Amino acid sequence: MISSPTVSRQDRLRVVSRLLTAVLGIYLFVWWGCSSSRNVIDHGAGPPNTLSEAEIAAGWELLFDGRTFSGWRGLGMDYVPSEHWVIEEGTIRKLDSADVPIAADGQPLEGADLMTEEVFEDFELYFEWKVATGANSGIKYNVSEAYSMEHEPRNAALGFEYQILDDENHPDAMNGRHRTAGALYDLVPPNQKKRLRPVGEFNSGRIRYVGGKGEHWLNGEKIVEFEVGSPEFDSLLVASKYVDYDRFAERRAGHIVLQDHNDEVWFRNLKIRRLDP
Repeated sequence: MISSPTVSRQDRLRVVSRLLTAVLGIYLFVWWGCSSSRNVIDHGAGPPNTLSEAEIAAGWELLFDGRTFSGWRGLGMDYVPSEHWVIEEGTIRKLDSADVPIAADGQPLEGADLMTEEVFEDFELYFEWKVATGANSGIKYNVSEAYSMEHEPRNAALGFEYQILDDENHPDAMNGRHRTAGALYDLVPPNQKKRLRPVGEFNSGRIRYVGGKGEHWLNGEKIVEFEVGSPEFDSLLVASKYVDYDRFAERRAGHIVLQDHNDEVWFRNLKIRRLDP
C-alpha cells in the first residue's frame, strides 16, 4: 500500500493565505476599476462657489465667484440686464418676468439669456440649480452668439439644452420625457436613473461634451448620452423643433448660457474644466 503524504498544519495555512491574498487582489482590482470610472471629486463638498485643492489640480475653473457677474453678460449685450438677473446669497437668480410677451413655445420675446464671455469646445461643466414652483429654464451649450442672433427672438440662445424644469407643475413636462428635467431638450429623454429633488431644493447637474459626444448627469447619476452625427441622433434631430435650423448641431467653441424663460430659477457652484477631444 502506498500511503498519502501528510499535509502539515503549516502547509494548510500557506494555502489558505494564498487564497485570501488572491481574493483580496481580485476585489481591489474590481473596486479600483469601478472607482476610476466615476467622477471622484465631490464638487459639492466645500462651500459653494469655491474650488478645492483637488479641483484646482484637476484643472477646474469657477464660472461664478458668488459675488459678481464677472465673466458674464447678456446674449447680444455688453452688460447684464439687471431687470432679469441678480446675485442673491451666493446664487445667480433669474427673476420672475411676470407678463412678458412669449412665443408659441413659451420663449420670452423680450427675454435676456445670460452667457459666459468665454467659449468652450470640449469641456465638463458642474452646476447646482433649483426652481420655483412651475418654473422652466435650462443650461445651453455649443452656443454661437452670432448664429443665435440670426433668429428670432434675438436674445435667445440656440444650442443644446440641459433642461431645467419643475416636472410636476410645468405643462411642458406633459409633452414628453425629452422635455423633462435633465433631458437634452426636445431630443434625448433621461433614463430610469433620474432622481429629481423636490422644488425648492438644489439639484446637482453635470454636462460632459467632448468630440461631439455628450452626457447629462443629475444628482450623481448619468441620465443622458448622445453622439452628434450618429444615425440615432440624426433621427431625433429630424423629429425635433430644431429640424429647420441648419448648422444647429454644428460642432463649435460655444458659450455656456443660462436660459431666461421668464420663471424664477437659482444657479450656484458653476465650475468648468476644459478637456482634450
